[in-house]
Amino acid sequence: MATLKVRATLKIPSHVPSPEEDSEQLRKAFQGWGTNEGLIISILGHRNAAQRKLIQATYAATYGEDLLKDLDKELSSDFERAVVLWTLDPAERDAYLVNEATKRLTSNNWVIMEIASTRSSLELFNAKQAYQARFKRSIEEDIAYHTSGDLRKLLVPLVGTFRYEGDEVNTVLAKSEAKLLHEKIAEKAYNHDDLIRIVTTRSKAQLNATVNHYNDEFGNAIDKDLETNLEDEYLKLLKATIQCLTYPEKYFEELLRMAINKLGTDEWALTRVVTTRAEVDLQRIAEEYQKRNSIPLDRAIANDTSGDYKSMLLALLGHDD
Repeated sequence: MATLKVRATLKIPSHVPSPEEDSEQLRKAFQGWGTNEGLIISILGHRNAAQRKLIQATYAATYGEDLLKDLDKELSSDFERAVVLWTLDPAERDAYLVNEATKRLTSNNWVIMEIASTRSSLELFNAKQAYQARFKRSIEEDIAYHTSGDLRKLLVPLVGTFRYEGDEVNTVLAKSEAKLLHEKIAEKAYNHDDLIRIVTTRSKAQLNATVNHYNDEFGNAIDKDLETNLEDEYLKLLKATIQCLTYPEKYFEELLRMAINKLGTDEWALTRVVTTRAEVDLQRIAEEYQKRNSIPLDRAIANDTSGDYKSMLLALLGHDD
């Protein structure tokens, strides 16, 4: 149901063409002198995951070609990355992003943490299946190989756990684990087995209850207590993990703010957030962004990007320029 609700914001026209019509139009966009980028945006920027999957299958059946490869061949730069990431099946997209994050030249532990912490158990399970199918290895083994020390100790169980998804909360457990977290953080034992166990295995509802109790009981919010040494990558990642698990909109708002406001836009982060959250919680993230920055997210993106790349991002935000 959530997908239907969010997709309503992406201005799907009352008559959505069939996958056959969309495939034919995309084929036309690739032919002739130059590529018709506007036509590509008008189609793919306004189709949900199920529709995009059907378009890919129909395109392959009709033309004997892989739509993603044709997009890759015809487009370039940040626009190409945005269109290809968006067109990918969500599980395959996550698999692709994690694999990229484990490569030496595109190494990014934050992407691994973000995907492991903000997906549902089923979404993460599907991403792991897609990863195995595509790369013939498990996500866990590639992350374990790519990381070491405390980072490995956090990231491998984070991606490996199948969390309980329900709303049931054990209040007594939340109180005792909040106390345990406070003790370990006060001792600066940030890599303690129990601390990592709580963060990587408890349901999001349970962890929320624990963090709320910590914030109410011990004077400081947990993220403030974890800010003591932010030169330490593990500590920064641990803090962000807790935020992703309990308040993902705030994490993504901060990520977008940093991506847009830094000297030279971080297009990879901007593209990743918009393409992976458009069908999930991008409207909530946009509300959080406006509340904290006093400028609508679509205007901030429009001011900081240009051309087809800007048009694609705005289409996914539901604000065609």
